[in-house]
Formats: sequence, structure tokens, C-alpha cells
Amino acid sequence: MKQIKQLGIWMDHSNAFLMELTNDVIVEKTVNSEFTPYEKEFTLEKSERMMHNKEQQDQASYYKKIGDVIKNYNKVILFGPTDAKLELLNLIRVGHQFENIMIEARNADKMTAHQMHDFVKEYFK
Repeated sequence: MKQIKQLGIWMDHSNAFLMELTNDVIVEKTVNSEFTPYEKEFTLEKSERMMHNKEQQDQASYYKKIGDVIKNYNKVILFGPTDAKLELLNLIRVGHQFENIMIEARNADKMTAHQMHDFVKEYFK
């Protein structure tokens, strides 16, 4: 019998907390966007257009890192307070390498690590 690999991702535009659920135990990793407030301020001083280009490049890189992790799972729940989860979901749906992965997005507020873990466990029950 094939083991089902489950992943919960709480995310916003700057941080993603990836929580792998195996036998009711969660192993957590973090992926951070390279576009920090310092980076925004630094590029904005040069030009607004440059800042937007840098932000788009960094967001694309951030979503790619998360997508590379998702490829290794069968079921994924994306949740968080911003539209970042929907932006990632829309990018993923374009790629054929994700078509056999069940991926869903849900709205959620800011959460503590314990609340995130409980959310993931409850979702995959």
C-alpha cells in the first residue's frame, strides 16, 4: 500500500511554514521570501519600477521553492491570511507536474505554531 504524503502550508507573501504530517507527527520547515522590507526600501530609493521588478522576481522564486517541495506530496492544504496561497495555487494549476496532487486553499488568520499544527491535523483527519 502506497503511503499518502500530506503537507500543510501556512503562508503569506513573505513566509511559508511547511508542515509534513506523518503518523500524527508534524515536521516543520520554513521558506522565506527574499523580498524583505529592507530590500523594498533599498530598491525603492533607486526607482519604483525597479522595486516592482525585484518584488516580482523574488515572489516568483519564493513560489518556485514552495512548488518544488509540493511535488513530493499527495495531498496539500494551503492556508493563511493573504492572497499568497491563491497566487501560488493558480501558478501550480498551470503546471502538469501537479495534476495528480490534491491541493486546496483555505483562509486562516495569523496563527501560533501550535494552532497551525492543530489545523493541519484536523484537516487531514
